[in-house]
Amino acid sequence: MAKLVFAMLQSLDGYVSGVEGAPGLPMPDDALHRHFSDQLSHSAGSLYGRRMYEIMRYWDEDQPAEDDVGNAFATAWREKPKWVVSRTLHSVGPNATLVNGDLEQFVRTLKAEQEGTIEVAGPELAGGLAELGLLDEYQLYLRPVVLGGGKPFFNTPRSLLHLVSSEQLSGDTMKLTYVPA
Repeated sequence: MAKLVFAMLQSLDGYVSGVEGAPGLPMPDDALHRHFSDQLSHSAGSLYGRRMYEIMRYWDEDQPAEDDVGNAFATAWREKPKWVVSRTLHSVGPNATLVNGDLEQFVRTLKAEQEGTIEVAGPELAGGLAELGLLDEYQLYLRPVVLGGGKPFFNTPRSLLHLVSSEQLSGDTMKLTYVPA
């Protein structure tokens, strides 16, 4: 059975992106980018909300401006299956499946059929899955910046979480792993 993990970079004040037009989270350095490539390459795939999927579609195409680290991430992203939850999209890109029916039933079946970790991308999708009791783990990658507003990591209140690990990454990033208590 697969485990659903919601993991994203976030500011110290809890935001995954800033207010439009304001500075946002700094881009990951090479070491952190390699960390994310490694995590992705060892996952069973990713479950995306529409907005996050549209952002990540950048990696569908070769990007001449990317270095070896970026290209390694692109390769890992392209190889993994993606399930995209959307009521507005009519099609999705390569190695992706559109999910527009009963989300709870789909995710329960997906977890039962897959092995390993399925990464959840998008705070609104993660919030909905948490309310259904389907999220197994939260990975918060704290960056040393305060955005002062924007899209929060947690979009709805959560009951108590239990810290299971903490790890210093890439000089200024801290990874905190929590499970529902």
